[in-house]
Amino acid sequence: MAHTRTLDVLIVGAGPVGLSAAAALRRCGVRCRLVDRLPARLPYAKAVGVQPRTLEIWDRMGLARTVLETAVPLRGQLIYVNGREQGRIDLALPPEVPYGFAALPQYETERLLEEYVAGLGTVIERGTELLSFTQDRDGVTARLRTSSGDEEELRARYLVGCDGAHSVVRKGLGLAFEGGAFAEEYMLGDVEADWDLPHGYGVRSSHRADDGSTDDLLVCIPLPGTGRYRMSMLVPPELSAQATGKGPARGDGVGHGLDGDRTPELSHLQAVVDRLAPRPARLSRMRWSSIFRISHRIVDRYADGRVFVAGDAAHIHPPTGAQGMNTGIQDACNLAWKIALVVRGKAGPALLTSYDAERRPVGEEVVGRTVRHATQGIEAGSDDPRTLMLREAQLLVGYRDGPLVGSPYGPLDAPQPGDRAPDCSGLTTPLAAYPLRLLDVLRDRTGHVLLLYAADLADLAGAADAVAAAGGSLSADGGPGTPDRPDTAAGPQTVAVLAREAAPAAPGTLTVPEYRDAAGEFARLYRPDGPTGFVVRPDGQLGARFPLDGTAAALSGYLAALSAPA
Repeated sequence: MAHTRTLDVLIVGAGPVGLSAAAALRRCGVRCRLVDRLPARLPYAKAVGVQPRTLEIWDRMGLARTVLETAVPLRGQLIYVNGREQGRIDLALPPEVPYGFAALPQYETERLLEEYVAGLGTVIERGTELLSFTQDRDGVTARLRTSSGDEEELRARYLVGCDGAHSVVRKGLGLAFEGGAFAEEYMLGDVEADWDLPHGYGVRSSHRADDGSTDDLLVCIPLPGTGRYRMSMLVPPELSAQATGKGPARGDGVGHGLDGDRTPELSHLQAVVDRLAPRPARLSRMRWSSIFRISHRIVDRYADGRVFVAGDAAHIHPPTGAQGMNTGIQDACNLAWKIALVVRGKAGPALLTSYDAERRPVGEEVVGRTVRHATQGIEAGSDDPRTLMLREAQLLVGYRDGPLVGSPYGPLDAPQPGDRAPDCSGLTTPLAAYPLRLLDVLRDRTGHVLLLYAADLADLAGAADAVAAAGGSLSADGGPGTPDRPDTAAGPQTVAVLAREAAPAAPGTLTVPEYRDAAGEFARLYRPDGPTGFVVRPDGQLGARFPLDGTAAALSGYLAALSAPA
C-alpha cells in the first residue's frame, strides 16, 4: 500500500459541490486533493437551475462571466391544469440584484468549475474511491483505491464529503439520515421540442383528477440550445419498479437519484407531451434519459470532528425550485473559508463548529420548503410574491442566530451581521470613467473585506488607523498564483466608501482603496447610521456592523468570535 505526505484537505466527490469546495480552498492557498470514483463526468442535466446567489458567489471568484456566456436565462414558468393556462410566474427580482435566474446543465457547470480549479493547480483524480477513513486528534487517515487498482493511504488535516446521496463519508461517520421518500417515480429526458412557447419560460402542465389529486405531470425547463428542454414526467406503468422488478441499485435504503437500470425511450416522453403539452410538439434529438426517484432527508449533524459533509451527502429533497445544488455550493463556500483560516493559523479550530450551526438550519428549511412546494405547489405558504422570489433566489439565507454574530447596529430592518451583503451600483473612483458595482470591488478578494463608510475623511482615516492597530488577520489569502506560499500580511482588506455628499478626497489622503457612493445606492441599501463599518465575509455574508468610532473594539470582538464561537 502506497503512502503519501500529509495534505490540508481531502475532498471526496467532484460534482458541483466538491468542485466549489476545492475552488474556494485553493483560492485561499490551502492544499487539497479532489477525488471521484467515476472515470468521467456524467452526461446528465440532473441539476439545471443556477440561482442568483450562486452567481454572486461565482462573481467574487471571477467565474461569473464564463457562466453567463454559457447559461441561458430563466424568465419564469407557465402553469397549465387540464389543458388550460392557470397562471404565469415571472422570475422578477429587485433592480439592485445583479443577476437573474439561469439554466445550465450540470455537466456544463462541472466542466466550468473543473477548468477553474485546474487553473488553481488541482486536477480531479478520476476513478479514485474512498474505501474507509479514521480520525484522531491531529487529522484523518484515509484509504483510497486509485484508478490503477492500487490502494493508497494518506493523512489529511480535514476530510470533506461531497459524495452525494449515497455518501461513503456520511456512512463512515454513522450520521443519521432521517426522512422519507416519494412514492412516485419520474422520467427525465434531455430533448428538443419544436413548439413556439415563450423563450426562457419553463412549463408545468398537470392533469387533475375528479378528487383533486394530480395523476399526470409534465415539467419542462429550458436549456441552452434551440428548443432544448430538460423534461420530467411521471413514469408510465410499464417502466415502474413494480412492473420491471427493478428498483434502486443501492442497498442503503436511500431511494434518491438516477436509476440507470431503466431507460425511457423517446416514445415514452412523446406520449406524455401528446397528452399534456399546451401546444402540439414533436420531440427529437434525445441526448439522454433516465428514471429518477425522490427522497427527502437531512443528517443530524454536518460535521464530526475533522470530517464534514456537504451538498447531497448532507441533505436531499425534491428538485422543486432548483434548490439542491445551489444549497450545496453555499455549504461548500461556508465551510471552505473557515477551514482556510484555521489551516493558516488565523482562527481557532472551534470556528469549524459554526459550519453546522449556520448551515444545518438552512438545509432543514430547504428540505421542508421543497417538500411543501412539491406537494402543494410553489404558491403554498404565506410569503408575498417579492419575498417568494427572493427566497427562491437564495438571497434571504442568513445566520442572524448563528454563533459568529455580534450585536446589531443601526436599523434592525437594515442588513445586519449574518445577512447577505447586498450588492449596489454607482460606485466611482477618480480614475474610472464608468461606475462600478460593489461586486466589482469585492471580486478576487479571497479574505474578509472591511467597508468603511462616512462623509468625513477624518472619520475614514481614523477608522483605517484603528484597523491596523487592532491587529490579527481576517484574511485566508495565500496570494494570487502562489497557493503554497501564503501572504503574511495581517488584517482585513479595507475599502473606504465616501458618502454621496462628501467632498472628493485629495490623492493620497487615504491609505486604503477609496470609492464614492455617487449614486447613493450604498447608503440606500446598507442604511448606515452615521459613519459605519461593515465586515463582509468571504462567502458574501455580513460578519459585523459597527460605528466607526468603535472600529478597534468591533474588530477585536469579531476576531475573538472566529477563535472561539459560542
